Amino acid sequence: MNVSSQVGEVELPPLSARSVVLSLLLGTHPPELPVKELVRAVEPFGVGGSTLRAALSRMVAAGDLRRTDAVYGLSDRLLARQRRQDEAVEARTRAWEGDWEMVVITATGRGPAERADLRIRLAALRLAELREGVWLRPANLRRALPEDLAQVAQTYTARPGRPARELADQLWPLGTWAATARALHAHVAAAHRPADRFTAFAAVVRHLLADPVLPPALLPADWPGAELRAAYAEFQREITGAIGR
Repeated sequence: MNVSSQVGEVELPPLSARSVVLSLLLGTHPPELPVKELVRAVEPFGVGGSTLRAALSRMVAAGDLRRTDAVYGLSDRLLARQRRQDEAVEARTRAWEGDWEMVVITATGRGPAERADLRIRLAALRLAELREGVWLRPANLRRALPEDLAQVAQTYTARPGRPARELADQLWPLGTWAATARALHAHVAAAHRPADRFTAFAAVVRHLLADPVLPPALLPADWPGAELRAAYAEFQREITGAIGR
C-alpha cells in the first residue's frame, strides 16, 4: 500500500477476484455464501461469472475455501484470520493499570522459517520486539496468550523502569501509523464507486491489524484508531445489508 506524503492521497492497487471473494467472506458472519450470491456480490467490482468460478476453483484447491454443494465458506485457516480481523475492528480492551505483558523466547535450534513464523505470530498478538527474543506490550487487551506459546517462550507480567510513553514510542511507529490512518480515512470518505470503496476498506482492515491498540495514556493526541474502526464497521454493515437483499 502506498500512501503519498500529502494527507488524503492514497494509491491502492485494484483487488483481484480472489481478494474480492476473501474480503466479502471475511466480512460476512457466518463466512459462507451460495455461489449465486457471490456472483451478484462481485459484479459491482468488475468480476464476471466465469472469472469468479475460476477463482473459486483455485481457492478450493489451495485450501482457502471449502465447498459444500453450491455454498463456499472459509477454510479453518482463514477462519482464524477472520477472528483476528474481527478483533482488529472491535479492539476489546480493559483498563490499564501500568503492567506490561512480556514474552521471552527460550527455544533454541529453530530454523529461519520457524523463527519467522514465530515473529509473525507475536506481531499478530500486538506484541513488539524490544530486543532480540524479548517482546512486550501494555497489558490492556482482553485476550489470553495462546497456550502453545509456552513451548517456545516464557511469559511474564512486568513494569519497565523506563517511562511508558517513551517505551511505546520506541516500540511502535505511532506517528507513521496515525498519518496512514488519516490518509485512508480521507480516501474512503472521497471514494464513491463500489469497487473503489471496497478496495479502500480492504486496505483499512490491513492497517487496523497493525494498530497496537495501546492505552489512551500512551497514544499521541487525536489518535485516529477509533475513527477508522467506526468507518470500517459502518462499511461492513453496508456490505452485509447488500448481500442480504
